[in-house]
Amino acid sequence: KGIEIGTHALTLEIIADTCGPEVAKKATFISGPSFAKEIVERQPTSVSVASFTEEEANKASLLFHQPHFRCYTGGDPIGIELAGALKNVYAIASGMSDGLGFENNTRAMIITRGLAEMTCIGTAYGASPLTFLGLAGVGDLFLTCSSSNSRNYTVGYRLGKGESLDTIMKTLGSVAEGVSTAKGVKKIIDELGVNAPIANTIYHVLYHGKDARTGVRELMGLPPSRELELPPTAGGPARQLLRKLGLGEIVSSNL
Repeated sequence: KGIEIGTHALTLEIIADTCGPEVAKKATFISGPSFAKEIVERQPTSVSVASFTEEEANKASLLFHQPHFRCYTGGDPIGIELAGALKNVYAIASGMSDGLGFENNTRAMIITRGLAEMTCIGTAYGASPLTFLGLAGVGDLFLTCSSSNSRNYTVGYRLGKGESLDTIMKTLGSVAEGVSTAKGVKKIIDELGVNAPIANTIYHVLYHGKDARTGVRELMGLPPSRELELPPTAGGPARQLLRKLGLGEIVSSNL
């Protein structure tokens, strides 16, 4: 999962380029609040299962569905992929906030505004805004932004405590996808003209040495704006991907 550095391609597009469009059309994506340790312990959770081919989504759902692991199907794999990648950037923001000593109000603000930014980015890309209200969107976002078990949250927390990114990455002991994803997200929001100030700030903290506390002060100093406003134009990258898959407008009702 994630956004490929350089091309900012989603996994679905990489599958199409390497395995062919027929495989990509059947590719199925599973995402949601699902820390592996808790799944192994059979603690209850639910996930989203999405594919352009409904039969394949249903097949995967039946395969993985268990009394402790509920599956809900959908037809927006692009939205599922974007949600799974984007939430890691906002988990860094949430961890950074905690590391700076801010508490519950600030975390709730980051999660809510992060969801708004994710929805705007996803809609501009061509995903359904409803996808971000589901398990792969707000469900996984809430989990990743509020748990110290999240690698991305940990990166943000340590940044907030004043550690350098280089030191954190050398000692983390695992991959934090949000660090590399922030680059791809920056490119996408610039190309699509999406207003995503939190994602933009995280990019500058990670790659341009912006001080975390300065970034917070600049975000809070932005002028008042409308709370929820989807982009006026949407779907360019998704339409291009659908053409590559030979789907055209066949699945447009799902997006």
